[in-house]
Amino acid sequence: MSRARQILLALLTSALLPAAQAAHKPDPDKLPSERVQDLHYGEVLFQFYSGEEFQALTELMAFEEWRRMPHHEHDADLLAGGLYLELGMHNEAGVRFERLLTADVPVGVRNRAWFYLAKIWYERGYYDRAEQAIGHIQGQLTPELDAERVHLLVNSMMRQQRFDDAIALLRSYHGSSVWMAYAGFNLGVALVRANRLDEADPILTSVGTLNTTNEELLNLRDKANLALGFAHLQADHNEQARVALERVRLNGPYSSRALLGDGWARAALGDYRGALAPWLELRNRNLLDAAVQESYLAVPYAYGKLNAGAQSAEYYESALHSYADESGQLDTAIEHIRQGHMLDDLLGEDKDARYGWFWQLKALPDSPQSRYLYTVLADNDFQSGLKNYRDLAYLAGTLRHWDDSMDAFAAMIDTRQRAYAERLPRADALLAADEQSKLRDERASVATQLDAVETGNDVAALGTPTERDQWAHITRLEEQLAAVPPGPDRDETRDKLRLIKGVLYWRLDADFKARSYQEHRALRELDAALEELQGRWVRLQQARGAVLNDTGEFSDRIAALAARVRAMRERLSQASGLQNQYLEDVAVSELDAQKQRLDAYALQARFALADIYDRGADESSGAAPPAAAPAPAPAPAPAPEAR
Repeated sequence: MSRARQILLALLTSALLPAAQAAHKPDPDKLPSERVQDLHYGEVLFQFYSGEEFQALTELMAFEEWRRMPHHEHDADLLAGGLYLELGMHNEAGVRFERLLTADVPVGVRNRAWFYLAKIWYERGYYDRAEQAIGHIQGQLTPELDAERVHLLVNSMMRQQRFDDAIALLRSYHGSSVWMAYAGFNLGVALVRANRLDEADPILTSVGTLNTTNEELLNLRDKANLALGFAHLQADHNEQARVALERVRLNGPYSSRALLGDGWARAALGDYRGALAPWLELRNRNLLDAAVQESYLAVPYAYGKLNAGAQSAEYYESALHSYADESGQLDTAIEHIRQGHMLDDLLGEDKDARYGWFWQLKALPDSPQSRYLYTVLADNDFQSGLKNYRDLAYLAGTLRHWDDSMDAFAAMIDTRQRAYAERLPRADALLAADEQSKLRDERASVATQLDAVETGNDVAALGTPTERDQWAHITRLEEQLAAVPPGPDRDETRDKLRLIKGVLYWRLDADFKARSYQEHRALRELDAALEELQGRWVRLQQARGAVLNDTGEFSDRIAALAARVRAMRERLSQASGLQNQYLEDVAVSELDAQKQRLDAYALQARFALADIYDRGADESSGAAPPAAAPAPAPAPAPAPEAR
């Protein structure tokens, strides 16, 4: 988990607990429980917990601008600060934290936030800001974090060359055995840098003789012995240097420099045969290591001091061949970098996969320059530049997506305008026909007819179609029967017809009220439909005049955004090019430095070899031999690094 996420989760997780937990006793190290009350804030949190920090920050800024999170303004500000931190925008994050981490935030949460922010500042190289952030911490952190806080403060002081302040702080520190070991190492380093080697010696010796099987402490022990050994070597305390350097493990990460220093300490004491043992061991290692490169000169130098001229010359010639081969490979690697392949090789398909300040390159590609870039990649400035380049590449991809979206939006507006142009004649014809008024007139006519039916008790008018046909048929039969002359047959037929009509009337009359209610209900539904029609009619009239203005406004906004995206893409392209050039220059500078070092070693080897041949020629001619070639200068002592 990244440090920014540790900050965010410390600040926000407790704020998302169910409200049912709010009845519990409040924790002074956590924010009070709170429900997510704004849907848009929940959307931002969803993006954040899904690992889409950039999308979360984008939505957060938009929702803040539109005021869509009124219940979570403070939480949103804290989340924005953490997201800025996650994306490497440390200045913006620092400004937000300084403004928001007030007394309203629980002291435990506030302290952890300042602590992690201090670590970020330290990693970025802003040591004064790291110290300021630590100064905001009130009271005590947990024992582990408090120990880390002290050492973070010490390292910040040492990076600012304030060794006396660091020494004073470390002398008063007491903690666990592991942290006390680091405290002893840092104190010893601070004393060395303050030119107080006599005081540093017992402290670094104590760390360098730790009895432990812990791999981390074993490395720290080697580091303390290496720092002490080279400090004594530079002070011409060769015996003390040898004792310290011989305590460094042969299979540890600091063994090469320890072997080289041990050899020079023995050589300074006149024990050239003893110096050959560590140097010959070192010479069998990878030539990429600067200590190994120097051993290629140190071995023949020792043989020369032992009057083994033939062996010395052989090793010098071997060194020249090795230096030449390595120098040629360095030239190939430099040319490969200058052709612009370095970043593509380093990042590969991962170039656009992720962003954020806490990404790290974990594996080197199989390319000509990779084997020479370990030192460069270990440098914080190069790593920072590589992260910046990857972030720029991610932003460029995002802007390409937005540029495509602008084209899609423009196409949508054009399609809408075309559809509007096609539908406009029909809409104008409909508005001109005034169908709404006609429908209302028809409704009024139906209501009048219903009133007449109810007033005249015309039960047949509300009958079913079959019943109305039957009623009309009976009426026609009555009219025909009236024209028939009186007689028994007519009377019998009239009685039957009257019976049939009575039965039908009884049925119609029984259903008349229910059918009348249904007709009134249908009229009410018709009124509601006419009311909806009225609303739509009004909206249609309003849209008739507004659509062109709306699409025109959207078109202008899309055009402006598209122009802005294109301008940003150009700026990003320029920034990416400059960053690429910067990283290539850093890498080439490192490879040039390695090449110059090899050239310097090769020059020393040639002079030494020429001296050997000259002395051999003088000895064969009986002339007095010239003075022996000077020893190659030992590599400078590594600057002891504080943890």
